[in-house]
Amino acid sequence: MAAQVSSLQIHRAAQLLKDAGRTVALTGAGVSTPSGIPDFRSAGSGLWTRHDPMQVASLSAFRYDPVRFYAWFHELAALMRAAQPNPAHLALARLEQAGRLLGLVTQNIDGLHQAAGSRVVHELHGNLRQATCVRCYRAYSAGGFFDEYVDTAQPPRCPECGGYLKPDAVLFGEQLPYAAVRQADDLFRQADLVLVIGSSLEVTPAARMPLLALDRGASLVIVNRECTYLDQRAAVLLHEDLAMVLPRVAEEVLRG
Repeated sequence: MAAQVSSLQIHRAAQLLKDAGRTVALTGAGVSTPSGIPDFRSAGSGLWTRHDPMQVASLSAFRYDPVRFYAWFHELAALMRAAQPNPAHLALARLEQAGRLLGLVTQNIDGLHQAAGSRVVHELHGNLRQATCVRCYRAYSAGGFFDEYVDTAQPPRCPECGGYLKPDAVLFGEQLPYAAVRQADDLFRQADLVLVIGSSLEVTPAARMPLLALDRGASLVIVNRECTYLDQRAAVLLHEDLAMVLPRVAEEVLRG
């Protein structure tokens, strides 16, 4: 019976995508866990169950002791460099390329959506492609610095002044990039269907963005292993493996 119910839900999600004219996706850390990148809040495996984020991943902690930040971040950085897009990333890219997805808003910093082929990606929490010196504020493309750091575990330094380079990923206590938030809000205000993929919807402003669409009559599909505060408003709710479910939904949509 469970398999039949799952197939029915997948069909319903696909039908909503076919009928929608303006679909927007919101993705969280769960979309990248099948690629080997741990999430933050899952019991037992989440990063914040093992580390106090304010001690290792806040802006004040970085400014006080960047060496400690980079010591903590090294394992995660190595996993991100090695990670490849998984079937969920690829399914979202296919939907966008087929004109079924206006774009996506992500809480992730790993760049896997772009690697999968997604083009309209608004990164609420920044990314690892750029880095900025905390002393002289020069900005750099982070690729070479990032690779050297992963290989040597030595924190990256500014070639000009020797200050530590901070990745342009948003730390606790740091403002989100204004342009990304504004563009994400605009995208949700256009949506008549919202896909929430791999997000616990516990971190604002991402958690409230679907409401910009739902309160205007949009439908909601949630694919996430854990419950969220919007589950009761979902037209389709899939507490299943998103790397298996999302490709099945996309395949049915793209078959016509």
